[in-house]
Amino acid sequence: MQRKSSGDIPAPEPDTPTTAMKRLLLLYRNAFGGLSRPAWMMSLVMFINRSGAMVTPFLAVYLTEVLDYSLKEAGMMLSIYGLGSVCGSFLGGWLTDRIGHFKVQFLSLTLGGSLYFLLLNLRQFEYMAAGVFILSLVNDTLRPANSASIAYYARPENVTRAFSLNRMALNLGFSIGPALGGFLAAISYRWLFIADGITCISAGIFFFIYFRKQQGHRPQRQKKEQTAALSSARSPYRDVPFLLFTLLCCSFASIFFQFITTLPLYYRQVYKLSETGIGSLLALNGFIVFMLEMIAVYLIGDKVRKSVLIVSGMLLLGASYVLLNLTEQVSILYAAMALLSLSEILAMPFMATIAVERSTEANRGSYMGLYTISYSAAHVVAPYLGTTIASKYGFDTLWWSTGGLSVITALGFYWVVQHMERQRLNSQPAVAASEAGIVVG
Repeated sequence: MQRKSSGDIPAPEPDTPTTAMKRLLLLYRNAFGGLSRPAWMMSLVMFINRSGAMVTPFLAVYLTEVLDYSLKEAGMMLSIYGLGSVCGSFLGGWLTDRIGHFKVQFLSLTLGGSLYFLLLNLRQFEYMAAGVFILSLVNDTLRPANSASIAYYARPENVTRAFSLNRMALNLGFSIGPALGGFLAAISYRWLFIADGITCISAGIFFFIYFRKQQGHRPQRQKKEQTAALSSARSPYRDVPFLLFTLLCCSFASIFFQFITTLPLYYRQVYKLSETGIGSLLALNGFIVFMLEMIAVYLIGDKVRKSVLIVSGMLLLGASYVLLNLTEQVSILYAAMALLSLSEILAMPFMATIAVERSTEANRGSYMGLYTISYSAAHVVAPYLGTTIASKYGFDTLWWSTGGLSVITALGFYWVVQHMERQRLNSQPAVAASEAGIVVG
């Protein structure tokens, strides 16, 4: 038998379950490696907060079955929630650029958590509408501040992965919140409001303790420099390509948010699922995104163009709803939820990154505010359109409509994102100089 020389390359290790597990663990370690400690702690704050996200997924069911609202009234209430979200996102972006992301996040978490205890005692439509609007406004000032905070604490080369880590924490929390919420709702819906309020306030306290003296990876400007940079920075409301991008994001979100508005009603009215069953299906989304998003971003984030990733996610989202019309087997609900989760993984992290890359430190709050407004506006559009179409024409028509709109939106994304990417590559020196406070003449 011929011996191998000492210089020969050793044979590869046999592919066994043990080696496959080692490779998987190594992949996860690499995907999470290099992220800053504050980025991890920010994700922990959002995990605590989202673990109590129980009211919103069950709000439509609560309004129709406990308070005896009609389907149309429930849709109007969810749209009012979305209107508050729009105002909160605008206010949050404005405040972030002026008083800083730390104060905005702390106030949003603690004050928003307190409002849940007020909301559980409201019954009359007018009072409930006012309470829902104020709650949503306060809660959603958090979004642009949180996005600006992630960009501030993340290392510049890891911004997309830092956003994915934050989303992973949100989805892990969301895999817990609705599942626990379904269990609590079976006992009493009051516990949903109590649990949501406690977790929001707890997240706010933890955030204050850790981040009150924390420094980020980007140099802070002096007050005069900050004021001068703010006055000279480009407004996102005059950035036409970005305005088109946010309009498309609103279309994406309007389709996606059927997931937390009309889908629970569909599960209840068509498949007669219990609160626990509904909560388990919604929690599946959080679990899938938690397990796969960081790996997907690590493997393909720098290798595939953002336009391709976002378009693929958009088309998968439409397919997830169309799938519901193809059969009436309960198993199709899980397959559709899996597709919806994959669409979220492919689209959402890269949408947020585009908004960050389009902005500078001086106007990041405004850009992230407008980006989050696109999602908040979808909170207005999605429930009203979804419940109106479902009540007049049936859920089948709703799912076909979302599929068609997904194709149109995907085409828009492909053109706009490619255009913005070309602009970014052509203006990189000027953006770098702006971040450093250098005037380019």
